[in-house]
Amino acid sequence: MSVDITLYGIVDPQIAKGRSMADMARAAVEGGATLIQLRAKTETTREMVREARAIRSALHGTNVPLLINDRVDVALASGADGVHLGADDMKLVDARRLLGPRAIIGATLKHESELPELASAKIDYACIGGVFATAHKDNAGAALGVDGLKALRQAAARVLGALPVGAIAGITAANAGSVIAAGADGVAVIGALFAGDDVREAARDLRLAIETALSERGAVSA
Repeated sequence: MSVDITLYGIVDPQIAKGRSMADMARAAVEGGATLIQLRAKTETTREMVREARAIRSALHGTNVPLLINDRVDVALASGADGVHLGADDMKLVDARRLLGPRAIIGATLKHESELPELASAKIDYACIGGVFATAHKDNAGAALGVDGLKALRQAAARVLGALPVGAIAGITAANAGSVIAAGADGVAVIGALFAGDDVREAARDLRLAIETALSERGAVSA
């Protein structure tokens, strides 16, 4: 399935701080986000399903998909469009079997050694990370930096072909251009998009930075 990862917003209760995540997701999309993920590692399954359904309702009519971080069961129960999985989560082939051919399945890519598994699975995109230091992921590990991102992106292109590959961690409107120039097809953002009061304006700033960098690189967003 074709998926637009140009501006991939990740909403989390820890950054929402009591605000409506459904409203935040809608505002991000109105500002230019092309994909939304719910990440809620500390919530119960019931809470996650409830939040996912609320976000899905808020995104109705936008044609922007909602993905669930880690939890295939929550994606199934809430009617979300798919999942994003890491190396310690359910195997990609098992997720595809459970969710079906129309679901969007994305994968985290941290090391070149992970590429064969990603190539053998029927995924729709990958996200390289973390690129920069971030306060929004406990197990982020050492940052790759722009050079590390570029090298891994080139390796991914050799193995994964034209599969969309984004970048995640510590990305802001100020450094998004460098990430796109290094080969990323889009960026996944948490803090720079959702930490402030005006999510819509933050999304506009990020989308402009991304589109400008894509244009300079001679690429176009999906």
